[in-house]
Amino acid sequence: MKELATFGGGCFWCIEAVFNRLQGVSSAVSGYTGDSEETANYKDVCTGLTKHVEVVQVSFDPSIISYDDLVAIFYFIHDPTQLNQQGNDVGFQYRSVIYGHTESQLEQAQAVTSKLNIEKYSGKIVTDILPAVHFYPAEAYHQNYFMDNPNQPYCSVVIQPKFEKFLTEFSTSLK
Repeated sequence: MKELATFGGGCFWCIEAVFNRLQGVSSAVSGYTGDSEETANYKDVCTGLTKHVEVVQVSFDPSIISYDDLVAIFYFIHDPTQLNQQGNDVGFQYRSVIYGHTESQLEQAQAVTSKLNIEKYSGKIVTDILPAVHFYPAEAYHQNYFMDNPNQPYCSVVIQPKFEKFLTEFSTSLK
């Protein structure tokens, strides 16, 4: 039985590229969450004037990959100590956030976060853990963006190094 997980950690292209490569993940879709359908588009979200966050909604099989593992990978692929930004991507829409789809997910996300906050991040994690709200898929050209545009400057300079680090660390978890 498939479950959903939703993560925001900077530009959705970075997050989507990683989750789409994992065993047990059937899809990772870039999109927006946090505000109205009317403002769920790249042009409006990029202004920073909406309450939307760029997120990736992951459909996964928990018998193959656990939710805890997804949360741990999410923390590995972005910097959860940066408030409302990832590198040069600055604004509320780039915040670090985990949206739990069930009470169990919210509890698991909090447990993984607490553990990593002690063991790795010295209490500096700023990631919000919130109940999931309506998800709006991003425009079609955003889906699978990194894989379709590896030579685009943002992809080659920002995403590629993160992606390579992920591939090395999680090679046994790849499709």
